[in-house]
Parts: sequence; C-alpha cells; structure tokens
Amino acid sequence: MRNFIITFLFLAAAAMAVAQKGASLEELINRAQAAPTPAQPNLYTELAERQLEAADKLYNSGDSNAANSAVEDVVTYSGKAVYAATESGSHMKPTEIALRKMAARLRTIRRTLAFEDQKPVEDAANRLEALRTDLLSRMFDKGKKKDK
Repeated sequence: MRNFIITFLFLAAAAMAVAQKGASLEELINRAQAAPTPAQPNLYTELAERQLEAADKLYNSGDSNAANSAVEDVVTYSGKAVYAATESGSHMKPTEIALRKMAARLRTIRRTLAFEDQKPVEDAANRLEALRTDLLSRMFDKGKKKDK
C-alpha cells in the first residue's frame, strides 16, 4: 500500500509538471501577472521563448505580419523579465543567459528572411542586447558606491 501511494504521488507530480509545461499562452500570461515578483522572471522568460518559437514558425510559413507581432512580444516579455529580475534581485543570471540566447536566435532567424523582413528582427535583437547590457550592469553594480 505504501509503494502504491508513493507511486501515485510521483505520477501526480509528473502529470502536474507536464500540464504546466503545456499551459496555454493566456494561462501563462495570467500566471506571470499574478505571480510574486521573484517568480516573474522565469515566467516572462518562458513567455518570450515561446513567442520566439512561434515567430520562427510563422516566418517559415510566410506570415511575416504575425511573426513581427510575435517578435514584439519577445521584446515586451523580455523587458518584463528584466524588470522583475532587477526588482526582486533574483534570477538575474538565468534571465541574462536567456536574453543572450534569444538575441542570437533572432539574428539567426534574420539571416533566413527576405531583406524587407530583416529590419524588425534585427531591431528586436538589438533591443534584447540593450536589455541584457542593462541587466549585466545592474548585476555588477550592486556593491559599488555612487560618487556625488
């Protein structure tokens, strides 16, 4: 009986983890907005990564307008992740790493696009790099006193 209970709890936990991974975009947005600030960086980073995947698929299918909208969402959610990370002081390094990877991915995607579709993607990659630089400066500026 004890083994059955342990097995059941393990399977229930695994099912909950899979259900959360497969949560819809709207559910994830609602969770991120309702979450306490220290939990928001991971949620907003996941949202940005999902939108980046969606943008890549949309560009591949030829729907550049929807893809550009998804790229804008990547920047928006990344900005929210950076804000939450700096406000809470937690998850700063994983957020920085995710921003670096997403900016690199955007540049890779840009190389596959027609010339007229490249500018919004390059601008988004540059904005992610700016967010990343800002986050890095806040990470390493903590212990220094400001001169007046």
